[in-house]
Amino acid sequence: MKNILFILFILFIGGCSQNYNWGWYILNPKLDSGLSNLQFLISGLSITVLISFFSIFFSLCIGFFISLLGMSLIKPLIWINRVYIEVFRSIPLLVLLLWVYYGLPVVFGISFGPFVAGIISLALSDSAFEAEIFRAGLQSVVKGQRDASKSLGLNKYQEMRFIILPQALRIILPAIGNQFVYVLKMSSLVSIIGLADLTRKANELVVSVYRPLEIYTFLVFEYLILILIISYFVRKLEKKLKINF
Repeated sequence: MKNILFILFILFIGGCSQNYNWGWYILNPKLDSGLSNLQFLISGLSITVLISFFSIFFSLCIGFFISLLGMSLIKPLIWINRVYIEVFRSIPLLVLLLWVYYGLPVVFGISFGPFVAGIISLALSDSAFEAEIFRAGLQSVVKGQRDASKSLGLNKYQEMRFIILPQALRIILPAIGNQFVYVLKMSSLVSIIGLADLTRKANELVVSVYRPLEIYTFLVFEYLILILIISYFVRKLEKKLKINF
């Protein structure tokens, strides 16, 4: 089955151009060198998945906290919310990544490895968008639900935990899924600071075999498969938590 899929893949890509001599032998699993190259490329998968999961987890936590500040009646907290969102939403992720990795040691004497620096950068950048998603979701819960929780004698924490947040999560789940896909794609930028993710592995192999088009095409399919898998599970979760109006 694997051989059939590989042949179909080669035929499809090979038919896309008549002027370029494709060198798919470098990724042919029947050859020792091709199998070794495939294993080398796929070895970056764990780093890509781990940094994406950790980044989305921390961005959700930070984003939820920042969204609560924006819904406060205390003006200083509202301003913290606005400044945080506008600052991190305005800074390009690549610039933030380079500053966290190279700038923090110089300015503050704080040094992080590539993995931690990547998580910090991705989490901070994405949390600004997550904060707005949470705010929209929390505010979309009808006022009657809040009144009902008060009539039951629930305090603010219980109201948020048992009444408001569960309903808001169902509403914002598609948006959170989109942000997870965004973080997964943007995680490719961590290769620039030396982290051995999928993109870094592809760049290193290009230098040794000199077949960039074949390797980067394979990289496209790696990210495509990852994102399709995530999208599938997000849709399944959406159906499971579907709201019937």
